[in-house]
Amino acid sequence: MEFDLVTLDKPETYNVILGQSHFIKTVEDLHEVLVGTVPGIAFGVAFCEASGKCLIRSTGTDDALVELAVRNAQALAAGHLFIIVLGEGFYPINVLNAVKTVPEVCHIFCATANPLQVVIAETEQGRGVMGVIDGFMPQGVEGSDDVVWRHDLLRTIGYKL
Repeated sequence: MEFDLVTLDKPETYNVILGQSHFIKTVEDLHEVLVGTVPGIAFGVAFCEASGKCLIRSTGTDDALVELAVRNAQALAAGHLFIIVLGEGFYPINVLNAVKTVPEVCHIFCATANPLQVVIAETEQGRGVMGVIDGFMPQGVEGSDDVVWRHDLLRTIGYKL
């Protein structure tokens, strides 16, 4: 077994959801749930088929985001993996629960705008995700000023009253 570390390629302002599913219809069901949850959402989805032709299946509402999802799926090259790339101004918090309800979705590895590295194991059979490195290490513990900043931010962007 060999290990590989794959850094996802994405602009800072884009969010990604990385997960695992089990069936070819995943790509269509993810598309349907995304457009049904957030009208006007910009996204690209790529899904690595793990049997049959073993193709990367893709869909989305924005060609550049679909292309970015496909490029990242090619770099990861792990079976039954899916990646959703959300365009600027669209966030996992608005779609993550809906994505989790898709019957084919088995696992969500992460949902993030942070720099993302994926730890891949490779055997003679194929490749699989061992885990993710999402962002950076903690630099300390929040103090009272940091708590005020966090509370203000959440209220400013409308996620708390």
